[in-house]
Amino acid sequence: MKRLKFFAPLALGLFSFSVETGSPTPPPQDHFCGIRNVSFNVEEEVVFTVYYAVAGIYVNAGNATFTSKLETMNNRPVYHISGEGKTNGSYDWIYRVRDKYETFIDTLTMQPLKFIRNVNEGGYKKYQNVTFNKSANTAVTTDGVYKVPSCVQDVVSSMYYARNLDFSQLKPEDKIPFSMFLDNEVSNMYIRYMGREEIKTKYGKFRAIKFKPLLIKGTIFEGGEKMTVWVSDDRNHVPLRVESPISVGSVKVDMISYRNLRYDLTSLIELR
Repeated sequence: MKRLKFFAPLALGLFSFSVETGSPTPPPQDHFCGIRNVSFNVEEEVVFTVYYAVAGIYVNAGNATFTSKLETMNNRPVYHISGEGKTNGSYDWIYRVRDKYETFIDTLTMQPLKFIRNVNEGGYKKYQNVTFNKSANTAVTTDGVYKVPSCVQDVVSSMYYARNLDFSQLKPEDKIPFSMFLDNEVSNMYIRYMGREEIKTKYGKFRAIKFKPLLIKGTIFEGGEKMTVWVSDDRNHVPLRVESPISVGSVKVDMISYRNLRYDLTSLIELR
């Protein structure tokens, strides 16, 4: 059983989602290949607050911060993306989380070359270091060598890749499939585009792009398309909100601050 109780991508849910072995969706057809980065900036920082609700009452449970830097790996320029999440001190006694996810993305292909996962969730600890060999289409971990599709993503790279999708070419209900490698397995996923709408968040009122990622039933999240993600309807495509029911209650994640976006946040209608 794979566990991702606090984090995960946007593309898919930004922070938390879990999947079980196997997937009902057909293999992707390289929809996640060949895109260049036109949405996020080097030295960008985006901060989110995670709210947990039972009986309709939301509690500020923690926060997550995503940062990007330009670095070099094996003489190739890469985007080093880090995502760190933690519960608030007042929430630690219930369920303490200290998670860090890192991905190193080839700037030319937007494909991950390395992925690091270091989590501590309620006493559950896991460290994973994955190197993607693009010429052999393999993922090399401490547990072995695994065959992967040519355009496979990790949970963080998929989020930044999805920000570069051209949503103007999609119609409501269209699906964008992709493959993700996690816990030594490949899962076939998709994002369903739902259209555009205005949304009010803790930060303000926005014009937003709405979609639903496929979640395969796991320990925390229900299966299917019950999670909803909104990103800014401008060239940044920065995540604004994620909502999802979970096994007990629900979670909501809101963007609360940002720094060094690539473009002006023109989707913002008014501050709260």
